[in-house]
Amino acid sequence: MEIKEIVKEKYGQAALRVQTGGSSCCGGRAAVDACCDPITSNLYGAGEIHGLPQEAVQASLGCGNPTALAQLNPGETVLDLGSGGGIDVLLSAKRVGPSGKAYGLDMTDEMLALARENQRKAGIQNVEFLKGEIEQIPLPDNSVDVIISNCVINLSADKDRVLAEAFRVLKPGGRVAVSDVVVRGEVPSEVRRNMELWVGCIAGALEESDYRGKLARAGFGDITVEPTRVYNVEDARQFLNGQGVDVDAIATLVQDKFMSAFIRAVKPRQN
Repeated sequence: MEIKEIVKEKYGQAALRVQTGGSSCCGGRAAVDACCDPITSNLYGAGEIHGLPQEAVQASLGCGNPTALAQLNPGETVLDLGSGGGIDVLLSAKRVGPSGKAYGLDMTDEMLALARENQRKAGIQNVEFLKGEIEQIPLPDNSVDVIISNCVINLSADKDRVLAEAFRVLKPGGRVAVSDVVVRGEVPSEVRRNMELWVGCIAGALEESDYRGKLARAGFGDITVEPTRVYNVEDARQFLNGQGVDVDAIATLVQDKFMSAFIRAVKPRQN
């Protein structure tokens, strides 16, 4: 099965679990702030999620909080790549205000249905959820001020295409502000080989210098990578447990190698 199909299947299942009263990350009912792994838990403050449907919070499968770290201004147009249950789109829509617009792009029908229902419950009008793939963004050139994403670019097998598309749809001077899992140094082959881990952002994680290089080749400037969480061996044990990986055997190769990071870049203005 291709990576894209695995991701689509797993995220569709996650959406259905939320819709039936469960959690996106676990089979049973998990607390909103106590997900099953250290990557997706405790990302949003109580003040931020106040007034949002519980299903939007439970469906969050990200590794950070790009809406808290990105500069969003009233009247701007924001695009969330891989918008899932819609939490970052709804938060962005509030920040850009009624004169702005927030788009969510997702390829999974179940997640899109959940996101649209969450939008209805939240009563937020300046939002539109689009079906599509992040490698082929269904928006015109130079139409977006800010692109956000929450642990989704790592899920693509063609990250160069994703970043090229992001560059295309951004207006000159537009910004990328995404949360993603980044690697410092080599990743154990046991992790890379396990396709299931693509769903959790780990196996697809780029090495920091590779991420910078791909952004630069796509045309971006002012590139920064800011660590927001660095994961240790015990964190690794939680998200690799049950995946057939002997964590103790690769402990020294995992310790402090994976981190959630906030990646910023800018599309240069035309001369």
